[in-house]
Amino acid sequence: MSNSVYKINKGINQSIEFKGLKAQYIWYLGGGVVGLLILYSIMYIVGLPTVVCLTLIGGCGTLLVIKIYKMSHTYGEHGLMKALARKQVPKVVKCNSRNVFQAFGKERKK
Repeated sequence: MSNSVYKINKGINQSIEFKGLKAQYIWYLGGGVVGLLILYSIMYIVGLPTVVCLTLIGGCGTLLVIKIYKMSHTYGEHGLMKALARKQVPKVVKCNSRNVFQAFGKERKK
């Protein structure tokens, strides 16, 4: 009886990574490239010279790639979502009136 040899997949439960981009940043870069393609086509149809269109799209594309890679390196896989959620949490909860607590007390006495 021969023994079977199985290849072990050591990448189980790890996020997708493509050339240094992690998880959702791949989709952000793809969406940005599609947006730049649409912007280029609009500028070309309007009648701007091709050199101007390519220069502007090339500059915007370079900035897009730099920004996306920087965010991927800074925040990692889930860090951007955590940072956005942290901004939505209020720093202080103020209550200038005691009516909120008094109304609650009246309901309990019933």
